[in-house]
Amino acid sequence: MQRQVHANASELAAAAAALIAEQAALAIAARGQFKIALSGGSTPLSAYQQLAAPPHQESVDWSRVHIFWSDERCVPPEHADSNYGAAKAALLDHVHIPAANTHRMHGELPPAQGAEEYRQQLSTHFETPMFPTFDLILLGLGTDGHTASLFPGSAALRTGEVPVTENYVASLESWRLTFTLPLINAARQVVFLVSGANKASIVQEIFESGGRPLPAKAVNPHSGGLTWLLDAEAASSLPAD
Repeated sequence: MQRQVHANASELAAAAAALIAEQAALAIAARGQFKIALSGGSTPLSAYQQLAAPPHQESVDWSRVHIFWSDERCVPPEHADSNYGAAKAALLDHVHIPAANTHRMHGELPPAQGAEEYRQQLSTHFETPMFPTFDLILLGLGTDGHTASLFPGSAALRTGEVPVTENYVASLESWRLTFTLPLINAARQVVFLVSGANKASIVQEIFESGGRPLPAKAVNPHSGGLTWLLDAEAASSLPAD
C-alpha cells in the first residue's frame, strides 16, 4: 500500500489526474485499452475536471479509454445525484471519447434489474462471467468508512458471488448499485481519493491495525496495487512517515 499526501485539495486533484493519465498510457501500451471505473463524490470531480483540461485533454488517447462506474445512486442519469451525470458534466462532455466507450450503470431501473444489467455489461465487455480485471478503480471514502456504496453493516458487504449488486442503505433510506469487494480486489490498481478535515479521524482509523471492520479496510487487491491519495487535512491525524 502506498500513501501520498498533498498540500491541499487542488494539488490532490492534479496528482490524481496525472496518475490516471499515466495509468492510461501504460495500459494502452500494454493491452491496447484502458479500463477504469470512476467514483462518485465531490473529491474525484476536481480530478475529472483536470483530466478534461490541457494537457490531459489531448495527451490521453480517449478513443482507447473505457469508462465504468464503481457505484451509482438509483436515479435517472439527468438527476442531480447521478454519479454518471456529474462525471459527464465534469469530464465526458469535454474529451473525445466515443459514446460506445462509456458504460454507465442504469440507476433509473429497479435496483435488482439495474444490478443485473450491469453484470451483463461487464460480462459482455470483459468476456468473463465472473470478476473482470480493471486497470484502475477509483474510490472515495465516507466519514463512516464506506467506499463505493459498500456501507457498514449493509448486505452488499456479504455478497461475494457477483461483481455488482443492489444495496439498500438504511441510513440514507435509498437504494444504490455497487461493485462488490471481490470485483474491487481483482483490479490491477485501486486508488482512494480523500480530502478534507472531516475525513481525518476515519482515515486514522483505517490506517490503524485492528479496530472496526470498516468497508474501506477490506479493500486489498490480491494481485494489484493500492494507493491512497490524501490532502493534508485528511491526513492530519496520521503519524508522520
